[in-house]
Formats: sequence, C-alpha cells, structure tokens
Amino acid sequence: MNNDILWIIAAVVVVGFYLIYVSLIKKKNRLKESASGIDVQLKKRYDLIPNLMTMAAKYMEHEKSMMEEIARLRSESMNVNFMADPSKKIELENMLSARMNDFKLSAENYPDMKSNQALMNAMESLNSVEEHIAAARRFYNANVTDLKNAVEIFPSSFVAKMIGIKDEMPYFEAEEQAKKSINAQDFFK
Repeated sequence: MNNDILWIIAAVVVVGFYLIYVSLIKKKNRLKESASGIDVQLKKRYDLIPNLMTMAAKYMEHEKSMMEEIARLRSESMNVNFMADPSKKIELENMLSARMNDFKLSAENYPDMKSNQALMNAMESLNSVEEHIAAARRFYNANVTDLKNAVEIFPSSFVAKMIGIKDEMPYFEAEEQAKKSINAQDFFK
C-alpha cells in the first residue's frame, strides 16, 4: 500500500512538472509570436515612410532635418532584431514614433499638402498601420506580463529556473513625449 502511494505521488509530481513545463514553453513561444507580430506591423510602416517622405518633400522644404532624422531612425530600427536586442529596438521605435507624430503635426501647417489626395491616402495608411502597431504592442505587453508572472510565481518559477527560461523581455512603453501633458496654447502660437 505504501509503495502505491509513493508511485501516485511520484506520478503527480512528474505530471505537474510536465504541465508547468508545457505552460512555460507556450508562454515563451507566444511572446516570440507577439514580438514577430510587431515586426510585421513595423515592416508596413518602414515601407510607407519613404513614399510618404518623398511625396511630402516638395511641400515641406523647411522640415528637411526632421525628414532626414526620420529616414535615419527608420534605417537604424530596421537593422535591429527585436529578439536579439529588444531594448534597443523599443528605444528606436519610440524615437521614430515621436518623430512621425511631429511630422504629422508639421504637415498640418501646409494647406497645399492637405489637398494632395495621394499624400492624404498615404497619411491615412500610416494612421492605420500605427493603430495596428499599437494593438501588436498591447498583445506583446500582455505576453511579457504572462511570462514574467510565470517565471516569478512558485511553482512555475522553480521549473523556469531549471529549464533556463527568464523574463528578459522589456515592455513597450509610451515614449516620453506621449507621457507629457498637452498645453493647448502651444497650438495657437
């Protein structure tokens, strides 16, 4: 009878370990999938930016330095692999997002530009892509939280340590500019 109880306990421990192992692997893979989803959306943005900058260049001659910075940030960000260096990728993407927001605000100052239908279509496409990027970031952040919880809470933390799963992936957070409060008076200067 004692031998049977020991076998049952051993089976419960093995099954429990296996279920936790499977759960951790699924969370890790879901996190990779969500990071890949961000990359897909960023690729769409990267493809739109050169066309948008080319169309806007003839209207926005005074904004040349901003457009050059957008091109530089786009190039740098494209060359950083999300899974290899997530912090650098997030930093570059936040800077690019901030500069693209500046670009959109600057475009408001050019009435001729607003009448160009192709450019307005490109701006609408960019807005749509930005919404998809935001959704992908939310999905990614939810998966980061899921993995962090699993890696930090016992008993899965014990199994995670044994198999080498860590919670190294950073959150995508709003860029500093987006966190600042808006002063409406700035728009009427």
